[in-house]
Amino acid sequence: MKTIVVLTGAGISAESGIKTFRDSDGLWEEHRIEDVATYDAWIKNQNLVLEFYNQRRRQLATVQPNAAHIALAKLEAKYQVYIITQNVDNLHERGGSSNVLHLHGELTKARSTCDEDLVYDIGYKDILPGDKCKNGSQLRPHIVWFGEAVPLIMDAATLVKKADILMVIGTSLVVYPAAGLINYAPSHIPKYYIDPNASNSSCFTNLTVIKAKAGDGVPGLVERLMNN
Repeated sequence: MKTIVVLTGAGISAESGIKTFRDSDGLWEEHRIEDVATYDAWIKNQNLVLEFYNQRRRQLATVQPNAAHIALAKLEAKYQVYIITQNVDNLHERGGSSNVLHLHGELTKARSTCDEDLVYDIGYKDILPGDKCKNGSQLRPHIVWFGEAVPLIMDAATLVKKADILMVIGTSLVVYPAAGLINYAPSHIPKYYIDPNASNSSCFTNLTVIKAKAGDGVPGLVERLMNN
């Protein structure tokens, strides 16, 4: 069974109604990223950060996987499929995908501020001031904030090295460290880049560019791969 590795970014979730960090005005829900998505922000105003992510979690409960999420899950009938996502939502899982690696954390989880290995599934519940881990430390969102290390980046690189086919969906190829993952793919394998703003790049061999939104481009590509 061949292995397909899929790298996904904000573009695939945006079609389900999830807001992205990179709105045209540079703000996210009227907040600067520096004020709600960094460790310094957590130290400065813990209550604001908690409420910001509580709002994101509440919104996540109201949206559904779109055609792209659902199509990717169908690939598992014929391929070994690994999703590597920069998104913190659970839409891939809800769309039916079995193997999802979240580079930037998961919105439906919380973790201890004193022990990063203490992670709790919280679903769509709020994290409140005073909510503590079993060791008595405040819980924080299980999110990799800007400026923090990406603990799973090498696990992701290992998966990309094993790919027989690589798909890149709804993300730019310029934001690191995630963008660097494509460099770990074997040079001879087919690579597909689906994004409405995608451009051809001579840096990557065997790259097919599909200039389309994920909900339009992914189902068509999945159908082709299923019929190969």
